[in-house]
Amino acid sequence: MEFENNVLQLGSFFAITVGIMVLFIGRRLNQVVGFLKEFSIPEPVSGGLLVSAAFAILYWTTSIEVSFDMTARDVLLVYFFTTIGINASLKDLVKGGKPLIILLVITIGFMLAQNVVGISVATMFGLEPVFGLLSGSISLIGGHGTAIAWAPRVGEEFGLESAMEIGIASATFGLILASLMGGPIAKFLIKKHGLAAEKTDAEQYEQDNLDEEHTPKMNSFDFLDAVLAIHICIVIGTILNELVSQTGLQLPLFVTCLFAGIILTNLIPTAYPRITGTKWPTRTAAIDLLADISLGTFLAMSLMSMQLWTLIDLAGPIFAILAMQLLLAVLVNIFIVFPAMGKTYDAALTCAGFGGISLGSTPTAMANMSAVSHKYGYSAQAFIVVPLVCAFFIDLANAFIIPFFMGIL
Repeated sequence: MEFENNVLQLGSFFAITVGIMVLFIGRRLNQVVGFLKEFSIPEPVSGGLLVSAAFAILYWTTSIEVSFDMTARDVLLVYFFTTIGINASLKDLVKGGKPLIILLVITIGFMLAQNVVGISVATMFGLEPVFGLLSGSISLIGGHGTAIAWAPRVGEEFGLESAMEIGIASATFGLILASLMGGPIAKFLIKKHGLAAEKTDAEQYEQDNLDEEHTPKMNSFDFLDAVLAIHICIVIGTILNELVSQTGLQLPLFVTCLFAGIILTNLIPTAYPRITGTKWPTRTAAIDLLADISLGTFLAMSLMSMQLWTLIDLAGPIFAILAMQLLLAVLVNIFIVFPAMGKTYDAALTCAGFGGISLGSTPTAMANMSAVSHKYGYSAQAFIVVPLVCAFFIDLANAFIIPFFMGIL
């Protein structure tokens, strides 16, 4: 912990400690504020927004800025997606093949429309068209990571000095909207069409995640076994990432770790004993616990660390663009994604996830689906299809879409 020039810099240890506190704050808020629970707002979002607002008030009243070292947060992101890979089976992937293709086609079309809307609204306000591109697929469906990666190149090619600020601001506001959008959309669709989770899925989810009396008992070796499996996947994922980068394609580390988990899960025989004397821990209580901890803490840390005071100057034009992007996302979700995915409960839960990725990030999508699942029931299809589309294909598609739009501006 350091305090210099009115900046309170908190290290990784303090950052993750505050993140855990934010999770509990969000849990308490959701327990006492009815509409948060009613609309399935994720607990990290409830607590994270409140704490980031508190830090903003502190800055405006005292000029003291609170800054965090986010190294631990980035590790948690890799942890979470590795657990998704470990829990994925080829049987599920084959089962979700057609929905996966459908959602992928819709998502790519949405990314193109998102850039067109951003550029059009920016032009209407007399802004540089590239401003709208930064408030399109670069920062919204791409998230903070894509915004940070592409902003310097956009700024250099178009002479836009504020490119980084525009990208980060758009990603931040988009993340907030995405966190608040998924739950209400899913509730609307579920209630309107009288949907319910399939009995087998709902019972399995309750057994594995909700009903403490029926949750398989877990000891310290089970937990360490899951951690070891995650670390093995991360090592292989890191090697894969290096190999992929040598081809000129830059993918986030969590993507290759996700695929490392999928590969190992489907190559290792179910009954094959490892050095630990146990089976590969796919879909175990320990893996599920680590997934919940990683996702919740990651999202809490991301939201609590938002420096809202840096976004004020850019708020006006960005809000105008985001208002149209929000309208586009809601319409596509309700009138395209839901019907195309079959108008089932799986489709409604997929819409909760699509609401998260359309303006936010992959973790936001997973948090939205998790919150809805806890209230209405589980969907194996949605939890396989959505992460695959948004964790891998979005970054791959953006790698081609962004240069295309930059070339025509």
